[in-house]
Amino acid sequence: MSELRTAAREAFVYALPLIEVATTRQRGMGLGQAMGAITHVRNLANHRHRAVTTPNTDTLYSTAHIDLTAGPVTFVLPAAGERYLSLALMDAYTNNFAVLGTRTTGPDGGTFRLVGPSEAAEGPNAIRSPTNHVWALARILVAGPHDLEAARAVQAGISLQGPETACPGPYAARTADWRELFATVAALMAANPPPVTDLGKLRQIAPLGLTGGFDPARFSAAEVAEIEAGLAEGRQAVQGGGGLGGTGFVQGWTYPTARLGDFGQDYALRGTVALGGLAALPPEEAMYMQAEGPGPRKLFDGTQAWRLHFPAGQHLPVDSFWSLSLYEAMDDGQFFFTDNPLNRYAIGDRTPGLTTNPDGSLDIWIGHENPGAGREGNWLPAPAGPFALFMRAYLPRPELLQGYYRMPPVEVA
Repeated sequence: MSELRTAAREAFVYALPLIEVATTRQRGMGLGQAMGAITHVRNLANHRHRAVTTPNTDTLYSTAHIDLTAGPVTFVLPAAGERYLSLALMDAYTNNFAVLGTRTTGPDGGTFRLVGPSEAAEGPNAIRSPTNHVWALARILVAGPHDLEAARAVQAGISLQGPETACPGPYAARTADWRELFATVAALMAANPPPVTDLGKLRQIAPLGLTGGFDPARFSAAEVAEIEAGLAEGRQAVQGGGGLGGTGFVQGWTYPTARLGDFGQDYALRGTVALGGLAALPPEEAMYMQAEGPGPRKLFDGTQAWRLHFPAGQHLPVDSFWSLSLYEAMDDGQFFFTDNPLNRYAIGDRTPGLTTNPDGSLDIWIGHENPGAGREGNWLPAPAGPFALFMRAYLPRPELLQGYYRMPPVEVA
């Protein structure tokens, strides 16, 4: 394989997180959001929400994109009490370099100062970002429809003060022609210089000239063909990873690696998650498990009836909440909620009407067809086609984090 072909493949995988964050930000700017301003999403996600892959419908989101070259910013988190709240701070490469809230800073809220990579992180509650661009994403638990207004009141207490800037760009999407795509990568890497620990990878992608003034005109027709072939390989490489960084299926489920959400030099994992599970949290905050289906890409078929059975006393060990989400699978490797007659996109420990069996066990019925009388409260509707199942476990207990607890497999009903 030629040096250029390898460089193009590896550069796409390496830079996909940069592209996904930038284009997500760009779509947000289209809604009138400025960098340095916080936006509160006041409703739970449904099948119409397709800005970010694998959304959850358990929490309200608040989001802000920040350019720290304009100066530091200050976050204020409200007291949340027993309600789950987190504020994830992600660098331009999608690493969670800090998660504030219930698990780390406690239930009483606080004020936190965020500075850029070249500034001193001085004073109490100061945090330094590894990159100039930061994506801040807050999640506030909603216990059910009756709890929405109370959750919104907590959400309204999240604030951001600091300079506001215009969104840079425009940036090319991941599907763009190689010239536009790598020009975008070069611009994003210039704005957010990679860490020194990435030098080995940067040498591998150096033949493209992404850090020295990208000039697509310098490549011959034969070289362009190699670049295009490598780019196609890179796109294919990130589509087969399942979305949320699982390590392989164990008794019917994947379990996240310790690197999820703070990837280090695991660029393949980082690229896969950027495509199929953008903004995933580290396992200590939330564990994401994907169920193993029998179809291509380990997907399930909604025309078949399925059951997830938890024996008595073996429900998920968490200190906050768990939720099983169902997504229709897109051809490009992304996942989104699907329209259904119950407007139910996930089922979990707070689902109204969820009932256990007389012996204390729990059955969740999954499929396109209604499972029948007495089971609708435990029904997770599916499309009449391929779908994926993801379990979220927030604030997992040690037995889940360390692998002593294993999920039961999803079976044919």
